[in-house]
Amino acid sequence: MFKLSRDTILRFTTLIFIALFSYGTEARLHYPNSISEPPSSSFSQSQPPEPNDPSQSLSPSPCQDLDQEVVHDVRNYGAVGDGITDDTDAFKTAWDSACNNEEDNNTVSVLLVPFGFTFVIHSTIFTGPCRSYQYFQVDGTIVPRDGPESWPSGFNKRQWLVFYRINGMALIGNGVIDGRGQKWWDLPCKPHRNVNKTAALTGPCESPAALRFFMSSNLSIKGVTIQNSPQFHVTFDGCHEVHINSLRITSPPSSPNTDGIHIENSNTVEIHNSVISNGDDCVSIGTGSYNIDIRNLTCGPGGHGISIGSLGNQNSRACVSNVTVRDSFIKFSDNGVRIKTWQGGSGSVSGVTFDNIQMETVRNPIIIDQYYCTSRNCPNKTNAVFVNDIVYQSIKGTYDMRSPPMHFGCSNSVPCANLSLLDIKLVPSKGGVVVDPFCWNAYGVVDEFSVPSISCLKSNLSTLLLGNLSGNCGVR
Repeated sequence: MFKLSRDTILRFTTLIFIALFSYGTEARLHYPNSISEPPSSSFSQSQPPEPNDPSQSLSPSPCQDLDQEVVHDVRNYGAVGDGITDDTDAFKTAWDSACNNEEDNNTVSVLLVPFGFTFVIHSTIFTGPCRSYQYFQVDGTIVPRDGPESWPSGFNKRQWLVFYRINGMALIGNGVIDGRGQKWWDLPCKPHRNVNKTAALTGPCESPAALRFFMSSNLSIKGVTIQNSPQFHVTFDGCHEVHINSLRITSPPSSPNTDGIHIENSNTVEIHNSVISNGDDCVSIGTGSYNIDIRNLTCGPGGHGISIGSLGNQNSRACVSNVTVRDSFIKFSDNGVRIKTWQGGSGSVSGVTFDNIQMETVRNPIIIDQYYCTSRNCPNKTNAVFVNDIVYQSIKGTYDMRSPPMHFGCSNSVPCANLSLLDIKLVPSKGGVVVDPFCWNAYGVVDEFSVPSISCLKSNLSTLLLGNLSGNCGVR
């Protein structure tokens, strides 16, 4: 009979134990099936590769299968990342492979933009729907070609990176999406080049938004930095269920039309714990938007604050409702919280709350402007977007005295109604006499202890008149 020695048995037992331990501790990822809180990717590069590290190109296949996560490193699809070579085709191929994930339904796809590399991409559309949840993980840097002269002929100059018909995607990472906007901002047609608002200067003026999400849902953006966009930094059009957290957007205060986040025809959008410093609206909310929640947002220095609008341009109908902005900070900005509409429009803005907003040296902390105009030749019109049920609560801080701290410039024919101002305290940033608020055809109620004293609001409209001004936008 074959006999094993005691030492042999011990060695054999030890090997079995090690094998079982290794198998049991292998990373296994299990993601909840959740729309409101998409799972977060566990993939990261703990030791980012050097740009010229040859060991990084030895992968035998483009896909690295990490159990329930399939990672698509764009370099394995031909991307160079030297800041010169156009890597668009590699990104498109990587996206197509990730989007068409052929693994089982429990997997997610990760398109990885690795740390230490700069990838040049021209105007591109990443199209869905995809077979699985998508992570677009930016740890490196993505840039377009530099300026309008180098933009490829025949490509759309109004958009750069577009995500279309995506249902389930997270844009994450610690990297940078840099729009290289300076040469676009310097075009002679830009507003800051025509300070007198005379006739438009000649020359092409199309400029791309950095990121556009169009007709998509279940979206998440977290951690990335988006900077120096030629025009808007991030736009959502026709989107549903959008969750933004810990996003950073930066561009110079002088950069024209560089709205941080623009929302249009979209609903159920959250913007939390983010910082935006730019040359135009920090956040702009356009028509067709409802159920918008903004919390713990810092705007500035620079920019035009948080705006609803502009709405009603070219006699159009606009509807915005159920917007909440709270626990936020606006500093060294032209405006604080603003509603802006053109004369001649229709529809309504309703159910808006601005709560616990801190202002620091803001020119117009609270403003409703129903005479918004970007030229000197806007004709007077009788129709207007109806502004109703707007709450300003606990708005405190300083203004720079170039304008009244509160400005309610409402339409002659369609007054603002049901404005509520509670616990307001706005004082000049450098001392001096407190400036009285401005009101025109504005109705509402005010806290008697507010600073400055707000005596210009009229008593609330009659129920009959209020019913005639509904704006016909329906109830959300």
